[in-house]
This record gives sequence, structure tokens and C-alpha cells, in this order.
Amino acid sequence: MQVMCISRGSLGRGRELAELAAKKLGYLCLGREELIEAAIAEGIQVGKLEMAMLKPQAFTERLAVDREHYLAFCRAYLCERVADGNVVYHGRTGHLLIPGISHVFRVRVVADTQDRIKSVQNRMGLERQKAHQYIDGVDEGRRRWVKSMYGVTVEEADHYDVILNLTQMSIANAASALTGMAQLPDFQMTPASKNAMLDLQVGANARVALARDERTSKATFTVRADSGVVTVSYLPQDAPLADSIPEVLRPVPGISDARITMATTNILWIQQEFQPHTEIYDNVVEVATTWNAAVQLVRLVTEQEALPAGDATSEAPTENAKRDEYDGGIEDDAPEGAADIGGLQPTLDELAGIGRSGGGRMVYGGQHSLVESLDRQIPYALVVVGDVFLSKGHAARQRATRDLRAFLSDSIKAPVVTADELGKQYLFGKRDFIQALVFLILVIAIYFLVFTNQEVILAFLANSGWYAEAVEGTVLARLAWLPKIIISAAVFLVVPLVAYLYGTVASAMLKFVRME
Repeated sequence: MQVMCISRGSLGRGRELAELAAKKLGYLCLGREELIEAAIAEGIQVGKLEMAMLKPQAFTERLAVDREHYLAFCRAYLCERVADGNVVYHGRTGHLLIPGISHVFRVRVVADTQDRIKSVQNRMGLERQKAHQYIDGVDEGRRRWVKSMYGVTVEEADHYDVILNLTQMSIANAASALTGMAQLPDFQMTPASKNAMLDLQVGANARVALARDERTSKATFTVRADSGVVTVSYLPQDAPLADSIPEVLRPVPGISDARITMATTNILWIQQEFQPHTEIYDNVVEVATTWNAAVQLVRLVTEQEALPAGDATSEAPTENAKRDEYDGGIEDDAPEGAADIGGLQPTLDELAGIGRSGGGRMVYGGQHSLVESLDRQIPYALVVVGDVFLSKGHAARQRATRDLRAFLSDSIKAPVVTADELGKQYLFGKRDFIQALVFLILVIAIYFLVFTNQEVILAFLANSGWYAEAVEGTVLARLAWLPKIIISAAVFLVVPLVAYLYGTVASAMLKFVRME
């Protein structure tokens, strides 16, 4: 059940390379065209989706639901084909359909532009300039498609394990190179990656079932699966459908339990060891309740913590370390019942009990493994980074946490805060009360002085003789421009100060009444 995904451009010889690599490996070769045909047979309006990507203003709410259906169907279709055996897939960033799977070999193929132009000229009979324009238009359409579908840029090297430039390399040699790399331990399936693939398939099948049923076909859902437990989040306006969701999911194979949550957004909580009813748990739940958000848990275990007891060293391996240093990726394997390790499952149960569960999973690795495991279609209103890197010393843990936060801020379009910052920024506490009280007194005092001394202040601002009286008989009397500077400086200092004090009080009051 190994997967090689080859991302190719138009007339970039990616299809030819995929077919040859699949033949050498003895794998099934699957193209995007087959996926599209199956999606159209499903009843998905792929053509309208394509046009909506080119003209974002035409992207309606109905097309957004169709996009969810399309992505879920393609994910389920690809997972089903992979379950039957090894696959080489070629198309537009197919690996983004199955995120967070360690045994997926991600390849990007780059062809010489001049060769592509000649191919267009020969196939379509176009002049050179028009052929070049045609290629540029097709490439731009692909960029918009990938950006709209997955929220990433197709050219970003971080999304690929290898990038092949075919300018000076023959297809045969490129296929031989991929064949050798595909057999490396890094890209072999492990029990953990197999379970992750099964979870993706179950979640995708659940979302497809919701799209197929007339009762739920027009609603927006966020669906996740973890070890047979499916978590479905729906918007408040779709509350009448809540009772229908379990009925729709009941026939879907692989589902052992379904948890239904009403939420308008999602909060991502990353931690190494979870425990219900701790301070950070209470803070996250309070924010989630205020925002009507579902809380998605990710238990992050780095390479250092993944090593067996007694094998840990004082220095954690780098994120780019070879997997064969850790028994060829065996550190990715999670023992049966591992979801209970670190308090993940009890915390999910507690969140489900109060209607705030957004599902959860374990991620082994570092920053890149974490981001790759996330579904880019799930909108996050907030990302909370709790206690991670527990095997490190205090200073090293703080530094690693800051690095993780910075990396997530660059990768996810959502505010990223640590556990300490969560309470300070989003919850009303003792510190907020004292600060608001002091600032409120200052604001009242300033307004009292202003309203009781209006004539003096107006005379000052109008420069009604006060400057001449104050400097009469001195050298400053000759500086006629100086009062304008003094008045401007006073306004420049006082107005922002009052705005800051008043804004801080108003912000604290909004936090107190739990209004964002």
C-alpha cells in the first residue's frame, strides 16, 4: 500500500514518467483524468469548480459545498485504490489529498519551458508566442486551483520530497531514480501510517455520505476520523440536521462511534500530554464556549520522545535526521491503544461531553510533520501551543516552543498563542481587572479636567495670547512659530494617551462580558 504522487505541469512529460515508473515498480498507474471522470459520474460539477477558481467572485456558497464533496470524494477514491495495492498517481499535487501520511512519496516534475512550447506548437498548431501564452495560462490556472483547494502554493519546495528537473535528464533515468528512491525505508508503510490512511478513508467516506444524502447535501461539515471515531462539526444554521447526521453515517463502514458538534469555527490545541480539568484545559474550553468553537487536539511527539526508553540522548536529533537512524521509521509506529497515552482520549471524551470535541490525533515528528498532518480545508480561529518538547531542558523547551509558534504562524492563517498568552489575551483575569480599574480612574480624571477647564483648554488650542503673556520680555517672545509646535506636541501626546487608556478599558470590558 505504497503511494508515489507525481505533481506535473501541462505537457511536462509527467504522465510519461509516472507510467514508466509504475511499470518498473509493478504499481498501478492512476491519473487525475480518471479521478475527474469518477467525480463527474458522482454528480460533482467539476467544470463549474474549475471556472470558479479562475473567477473567485463567482464562487458561491453552493460551490463551496461542492468543493467539500469533490475533495472528500477524491480522497476516498484515492484511498480505496491505494488499499487495493501500490499506486503511482500523477496529477495536480495529489499528495495534498492524503495529508500526513508518511509513506507517500511526493515528487514534483519540472520540464524545460522551451520543450513545452514546442509540444504545444506541434499538438495545437499555434505560433510560438501564442503557445507560450497558452502554457502560462494553464500554469496560472493550476496555481489558482491548488491555492483555492488546499491553501498552498504549488511551487513551494517544502511540499515535496524530491523535485526532478527533466531539462538534462532522460525519462528513463528519471524513472530509474524514482524507482530506487521509492524503495528507501523512509517511504515504506508503517502500522501508524497505515492507520492514518484508514482514518482518512473513513473520514472521507463519511463526508461523501453526508453529501449524497438529500437531508444533509446542502450543509457545510467538518469531518475527522480517529480509530473509527468520527467527529462531525456543523454550523448553527444547520442545527435541524443534527438528528439526521448519525442516521446518514450509520451505514458507512469503519465507523465505531459518531460525535456530533455544533460549532462556527475551530480551535487547534497542540500539546504533548493532555489532561482534563487543568488550567489550560479550562482556558481553552472557556474560549471555545465563547466563540462556539470545536476544539481539535493534536498530541505532538517529537523524534526524541518517540525513542524507546533508555535510547534518548541529551540532544534531540534534527528534524532532517534519517529515519534509518531510528530503525527505518519504527518510531512512527503507535502501539494499540496509543490514543490513551498522554491523555488524548480522556480529554476528547471530556470535550465530547460538553459538545466541544473537534477530534484529535497523534503526530510523530517535528514542525513539518505537524503542518503536513493538518487538513488545510479546516478553518482555525486560533492555534494554542501548550506544553511540548518535555524531554528538553527549560531554556531549550522555551526556545523550541517559540520556533514552533513562529513556524505555525507562517504556515497557518490563524493567530498562534502559547498557553500563557491564551489567558492574557482572550480571558478576563485579576490582572485585567486591576489594569482596567486603574485606567478607568485615569480616563475619568482626564475627562473631568477637560470638562471643568474647557475655556482654558480652548484658549490654549487657539493660542489666544497665553504664549505672549508667558514669554513677555524674554528671548522666546521673538519665536512666533513656537506656540504652534507646543500645541501640536500636546495634542500629539494627549490624544493617543486617552485613546490607549479608553481602548484598554473597553477591551477589558468586552473580555469580561465574553464578547470578541
